[in-house]
Amino acid sequence: MQTDSNFTFVLFGRTGDLSMRKILPALFEAHRAGMLANDGKILAVARHASYRDEYLAWVNEHVKRYVSKNGMDEAAWSSFLDRIEFVNIDLSNPDDFVHLREAIKDLLGIRVSYLATGPSLFVPICRALASVGLNENARIVLEKPLGYDLKSSNAINDAVGEIFAEEQIYRIDYYLGKEPVQNLLVLRFGNALFEPLWRREWVESTQIMIAEELGVEARGDFYDNTGALRDMVQNHLLQLLSIVAMAPPHSMDSDSVRDEKLRALKPIDPRDIGKVAVRGQYHSGVIRGNSVPAYATEPGVKPDSSTETFVALKVEIENWRWAGVPFFLRTGKRLADRVAEIVVNFRAVPHSALGASALRAGANRLVIRLQPNETIRLYCLAKQPGEGMNLASVHLDLAFDQFFHEGQMEAYQRLLLDVINGRLALFVRRNEQEAAWRWVEPILNEWKVSTRPPKPYAAGTWGPAASSAMLAQHGTCWLEED
Repeated sequence: MQTDSNFTFVLFGRTGDLSMRKILPALFEAHRAGMLANDGKILAVARHASYRDEYLAWVNEHVKRYVSKNGMDEAAWSSFLDRIEFVNIDLSNPDDFVHLREAIKDLLGIRVSYLATGPSLFVPICRALASVGLNENARIVLEKPLGYDLKSSNAINDAVGEIFAEEQIYRIDYYLGKEPVQNLLVLRFGNALFEPLWRREWVESTQIMIAEELGVEARGDFYDNTGALRDMVQNHLLQLLSIVAMAPPHSMDSDSVRDEKLRALKPIDPRDIGKVAVRGQYHSGVIRGNSVPAYATEPGVKPDSSTETFVALKVEIENWRWAGVPFFLRTGKRLADRVAEIVVNFRAVPHSALGASALRAGANRLVIRLQPNETIRLYCLAKQPGEGMNLASVHLDLAFDQFFHEGQMEAYQRLLLDVINGRLALFVRRNEQEAAWRWVEPILNEWKVSTRPPKPYAAGTWGPAASSAMLAQHGTCWLEED
């Protein structure tokens, strides 16, 4: 399905890692699938003097490799490059934005400005756009991190909100564009089988995990001033939690969905942080047979750094639906595998005539895997063939790449099409972002003044033992093999 109208997509941060790996490949896949209006244009903004031919050469060299996994269509690639225009602008000089206005004045449709830059440039770019009238008939896309804490986030939102109306602002969280997250909404609100079970009477606990094998790579300076709580929990994990725990919206329009998210997240008492929050930092170890260094020896990291590379949290929702049900969040770098998943553990049967297996927590569970392979699995018990009543765990499997042979989209492709078409449901509203920062701030403050260092864990493991101990107190454990 083609986008509803023509557009001009203005890309700030044209040669950044995000543009190279995600944004331009996503736009190409939409183009190849015939989902972009024929006259839609992509305008790359350069901070340094250059020419269109030079930029297209860079795109050919650096971007093409990220789209070839689906097979390269040279004709589609050539016609995609025809969409790309180019303009030189000094982003620190608002007067230069006159050149941008002149470059797009005759282009048709809605204007989308994607700020794939550092957050320090968000406000100057928005003000410069407004100074030449480019905040009208326009949408602005803001990448994370949006601020360093609640105060700085509010400062950016206040400044951008003076220039763009809330319905023009698209705060992107790519996890919300993943297919299984979309299907979680359908699973919950489109199937009478699951919605009656999605509550405290039937759910024993829930786990949400985003685990990475990679370390900080070349981002040591950035990461050492950020940490896992800001980098992953404040945005991705809390957004996934909100989808799992939200009350049913009355429709799927943007405001109905976003009205229900993060509504009943219970604040953490600073006195309880030691009981419900675990922070860790990886030491040297082995991943897939390769030795990897400790975080403290990574380039750009301070040797005495107390920055967390691992976070595990116990979270509660304050409403009738979820009262007393623990939600466990976990994320970390240099863990045993690269995986992101949501695990809903249903309660055991109240009495079993079939032995202890049927009373085990998690015998019935729903696993929604977001990466690396996107699947939804429903686990239940079945009798093993043969003599006796011996039980085994079996599962029903929806593997999207096998069931739906066409139409699969990467998260960024879906989200960029939503921006162009003006669909806000999968983007973060300001009050959601404020609620997330307000919730994590007591933890940030406690860890900032704490004299206790992060708990060590060897690279290639699943994190500190304290993380597993926290779940053991509630009679459950992390699902670490599937």
